[in-house]
Amino acid sequence: MKPGSLSWPRKTREMHNHHFDSTIWNDFSFRDDDVVIATYAKSGTTWMQQIVGQLIFAGADDVDVPTLSPWLDLRVPPKEVKLEAVAAQSHRRFLKTHLPVDALVFSPRAKYIYIGRDGRDVVWSMYNHHAKANADWYAALNDTPSRVGPPIEPPPASILQYYHDWLDHDGHPFWPFWENVASWWAARRLPNVLMVHFADLKADMGGQIRRIARFLDIEVTEDCWPAILEHCSFDYMKRNAAKSAPLGGSFWDGGAETFIHKGTNGRWRDILGPDDIRKYERLALDKLGAKAAAWLAGGSHAHGAIAA
Repeated sequence: MKPGSLSWPRKTREMHNHHFDSTIWNDFSFRDDDVVIATYAKSGTTWMQQIVGQLIFAGADDVDVPTLSPWLDLRVPPKEVKLEAVAAQSHRRFLKTHLPVDALVFSPRAKYIYIGRDGRDVVWSMYNHHAKANADWYAALNDTPSRVGPPIEPPPASILQYYHDWLDHDGHPFWPFWENVASWWAARRLPNVLMVHFADLKADMGGQIRRIARFLDIEVTEDCWPAILEHCSFDYMKRNAAKSAPLGGSFWDGGAETFIHKGTNGRWRDILGPDDIRKYERLALDKLGAKAAAWLAGGSHAHGAIAA
């Protein structure tokens, strides 16, 4: 199908809260080779930024991902500052968003990589991220005049309560989860969208990175692959966490090593009971449908769900 005959997604709304200012996309000037990395949050975003950065810079060991790949729709710093910095970049740009498709400006000129992860694993990772946030993190998000809506508060002591709050109030205290996944799932057949699953990256990182390279039309010489694979490994990213975490991890107790936490799945199995698990699975089926819910739970093990 020719690009001109496609029905491209259109922006239908703005999203504002203690984190978001989606209006920045209205003023962003796309280039033909831009890469947009999209996730809900805590779904492998930093890992994908590292992968794309390594592919663009051919395995270099000094890729400053937080600086080179900003979260465009984050309210801080102000969009005027961020847009100027991004416009000044001369390398192939790779940007980050946590917005659903209909809250950003979708461009046929860019390539989009969406990373999915089981929502239960998202909650466990999010809880660590939230519980270890320090006073500077809260001040940056809450104590600015541009904030819309209520401030973000510290999480409860119980991760089980956090899980149920997140399900009962659709992503509380961050932003809606199901619409994020559903919007990108609906766009999965577009030629400039690639769906990647966290579990598939864990199972076959090398194969998935080669798949991503093909999608981005990046030819990697074989002598660069060992460095790329090493620099994208969890152990390397944990050892060099200050290169991956925003502001070197200064917003979290324990620093960047807290931001790059465990990178594992299934920790919820030790805490959630059968009823807690069924609650999530019923919601996933209701909000996403069987095929998308299966993909979100298992990635490529969902029997070809992406192509369906």
